[in-house]
Amino acid sequence: MLDFIDFSFLDVLDILLVATLLYYIYKLLKGTVAINIFIGIALIFLIWKVTQALKMEMLSGILGYLLSGGVIALIIVFQQEIRKFLLMIGTTNFSTKKSFLKQLKFLQSEISSETDGDIILNACHKMAKTKTGALIVIERTNSLDFLINSGDKMNALVNEAILESIFYKNSPLHDGATIIRDNYVVATRVILPVSNSTKIPARFGLRHRAAIGVTEKTDALCILVSEETGAISYIKDGEFVLYKDAETLLEKLRGDLVG
Repeated sequence: MLDFIDFSFLDVLDILLVATLLYYIYKLLKGTVAINIFIGIALIFLIWKVTQALKMEMLSGILGYLLSGGVIALIIVFQQEIRKFLLMIGTTNFSTKKSFLKQLKFLQSEISSETDGDIILNACHKMAKTKTGALIVIERTNSLDFLINSGDKMNALVNEAILESIFYKNSPLHDGATIIRDNYVVATRVILPVSNSTKIPARFGLRHRAAIGVTEKTDALCILVSEETGAISYIKDGEFVLYKDAETLLEKLRGDLVG
């Protein structure tokens, strides 16, 4: 009994690191279909450990083989999420304290963001009326520095006039995407990775494929205005987020910006 409660500093550190890792995995998968798979795997693992402790050799053996043999399948299922995690680690700028701490936002209880979704959507609705094409990327926990470097850097507080002037069809800045970080426009004319998914309907063009591509690889949010139809699309985790009206869209965006 005394051995059980005799924790060393390394034991405590080990528990904290595992808890942090599990919490981050949950935040990464939250709101996606993969979260259900993750919960199922976690339950199987927990049952396996219980059966081991109770010396139920047959059941623990079956569960052990199931978990060990499913590693390749898990890599395939969680391919998108693993790519996001590795991309986040690979693009972390450890030499810049601010950038490094930004990557550790997942340690907070909620993702804090000062980005004003109301202003962004108001500008999009105005551009939709004139069928002005727009592609706005909102950074969350994953740094987009690797994309910002492909465009023109800027440091302008977000407001409707700025966004409308950027995407005005005669503006030299309207091509490509605009990236917003903490309520500041930090880059324009950004080149985004294009999704190669065959599930994207043919009616969607390069702008939509680019929005899907960047949200597949990072946890960024994308808002598009179609210059053909004026329709506003909201894309998250590589998928279109459906909404009924402008109010519903604003609620979804606000929710995604804070958690």
